[in-house]
Amino acid sequence: MSDEARELLRAGDIPGLLRHLRFNAEDMQQTEVARLIGEAAAQSGFDDLRQAAAAVAADPDDPGKLYEYGYACVERGVSYLAVPALRRALDLAPGAPSLLTELVAALEDEARHAEAVAVLDEHAAALQPWPGRYLLAFNALMAGDLDRATAEARRLPEPKDRDWLPARDRLARMLDRARAVRAVSPLDRRDLRGWHFALTGGVLATLSPFGFDDGMTGRYAYTGDSFGGCRRTLDRLRLILDAAGRGPEVVALLPDRSSHILGLAAAGLLGLPAEPFDPARPDALVVAYDLNEIDAGGLRERAPGQVLFEHATCWTDPPQVSADVSGLLHQTVTPPWGERLHADPDGSVRRLPPDERPVEELAAEIVHADPLTHEGEDGAPPDTDEALAHLVASVRDQWLTGPRHRVGSPGPVPSSRFL
Repeated sequence: MSDEARELLRAGDIPGLLRHLRFNAEDMQQTEVARLIGEAAAQSGFDDLRQAAAAVAADPDDPGKLYEYGYACVERGVSYLAVPALRRALDLAPGAPSLLTELVAALEDEARHAEAVAVLDEHAAALQPWPGRYLLAFNALMAGDLDRATAEARRLPEPKDRDWLPARDRLARMLDRARAVRAVSPLDRRDLRGWHFALTGGVLATLSPFGFDDGMTGRYAYTGDSFGGCRRTLDRLRLILDAAGRGPEVVALLPDRSSHILGLAAAGLLGLPAEPFDPARPDALVVAYDLNEIDAGGLRERAPGQVLFEHATCWTDPPQVSADVSGLLHQTVTPPWGERLHADPDGSVRRLPPDERPVEELAAEIVHADPLTHEGEDGAPPDTDEALAHLVASVRDQWLTGPRHRVGSPGPVPSSRFL
């Protein structure tokens, strides 16, 4: 058994153990991994995973036990541990529909969509249209192969089970958006804005220049936000609304403090009245700072003319709904008024308390701030107002259509993340 893994387990460092296994589990014996996970699950109080892991450790060649273990791993958020177990189960029971579907689900959770396509292709002769060939079309799209996804989607018959109708309609909208945006954007592995629109239906207002060619590709990792950064995304929001020919009548204020601040600032910049959020209010601009900070379930369906703007969208843990406009994509963000670290001129670092000024005063500071830009940083391509406006004007007929589904994968454009 891995000495490092055993030492992490002995120390009770379960997060450290899981990080170690993320990078090493596929090269380790399945029984070894199962024993480690069984003990970690016992320490964490996850009896389902503990029992499933113990069964695999005792009999690693039983497809049923491997399936139960893989299923438990997916349910507990460690899908990368499910992948090798489910691959082994599928080798032992080729073509078993439940094994194939669960392996694809685990690969999807890990954003390994090209691998999911390859697995489905290996078992193409046994695939039923629903869900098998639907999963093939969906994962081809998420892997960036629009032509393959389109061809597979066209082969899908009407689902006999009506529970699949929402998935069919969602895929159709994604493909429509992808074809529309491909006319004005390359949809390659660097086209973050184009793929963000195709997959989520939202417009990405700004691209991060930091580390663009070193793995980030337009997304932020850890970022300390600023008043100028908020002003920048609100200016881009105005540009997007103008380019799409949309004119909201009111700014809807969400109840959390950060969204309230940003909503008041948006109302001031756009010259609109502000009122508490009402999900049935038509033609409202709903302003959120970070949708993960609120219960966003009521925003899945939109009232007529409603536009949902989220300033800081978490791409590693996406919110319940996809915003119609995202200001930036981040892994971790600190609001300008939040507690933060500050470096003094002498090199010492101290923690600053939250800014407790009234929301109206903080909103006014956003309105009067100079927009923060980072053009030309780290070799990033230009992120011009003209290019953004052209894209929005070109796809506006596909914007604001359908429910705001959560998209849990970063899709075809990869970015480095910190575990």
